[in-house]
Amino acid sequence: MTRLDSVQDGCWVNLTYPSEDELNTVAVTLGVEPSFLRAALDEEETSRIDTEDGQTLIIIDVPAVEKDDAVVYSTLPLGIIVTDKHIITVCLKETSILKDFQDGLVRFAETQKRTSFILYMLLQVAKRFLQYLKQIDKIYNYMERQLYKSQRNKELIQLLDLEKSLVYFNTSLKANEVTLEKILRGRIITLYEEDHDLLEDVLIEVRQAIEMANIYSSIISGMMDAFASVISNNLNVIMKVLTSITILLTIPNIFFSFYGMNVANLPLDQFWWFPLALSGVVILVVAIILKKRDLF
Repeated sequence: MTRLDSVQDGCWVNLTYPSEDELNTVAVTLGVEPSFLRAALDEEETSRIDTEDGQTLIIIDVPAVEKDDAVVYSTLPLGIIVTDKHIITVCLKETSILKDFQDGLVRFAETQKRTSFILYMLLQVAKRFLQYLKQIDKIYNYMERQLYKSQRNKELIQLLDLEKSLVYFNTSLKANEVTLEKILRGRIITLYEEDHDLLEDVLIEVRQAIEMANIYSSIISGMMDAFASVISNNLNVIMKVLTSITILLTIPNIFFSFYGMNVANLPLDQFWWFPLALSGVVILVVAIILKKRDLF
């Protein structure tokens, strides 16, 4: 892959968060439909395929990583426009997928073979989904071990972020699958025999990613419910113990209150140690009863 100083026939034009002037320049120079160039700049754009005046637009969702306080995965649209002489990609952010193509790390990707170039790009997108899903699984396993040690809100919030990422992945992968199945029919993009095999490989990777996303989402959802139940149960145990301690501490107050009043003829009121001993005996009896009933 070689970077060119000017646009040539059979080249790939990559636009990352382009300005209005850049969009207008590309639209005029290459004769590209302006709406096709702007389609992928909408973050809410879903995966689809469209054709107009001999030009084909493929919107595909690609995975992205956002690192702030924690690693959060999301998706963003990537627009691939195919004309008679060029391939144009438009994306809101720099992605590692396109960077691999720029650096020539993807074998057999040639811009002159436009259809196979697009399919290799779609294959890299599917592989990157699988790579990030494996990373999510490792992060989840680490979070699970941390939760066993300390049931803090931080780990639960991170698990919630992972579950949200999996929802984004699952939704985008299913939309990508529909788009790929439309391409597989060969009505919009002409496919040769080797292209069919390559596209089927892409579909296999996407379906595998969908299955993995569903499995991981179910596991994380079940684990969050389990830990929520454990935390709630631990709170009930703590409240039960505190209630039992409160009952035991109330017993001396009852006896001391009686013997502290100016009431005549209380049992053994001439001995200061008697109410103390009596309350101690009652506390012991009540503690044994609570222990036998598993309330202490």
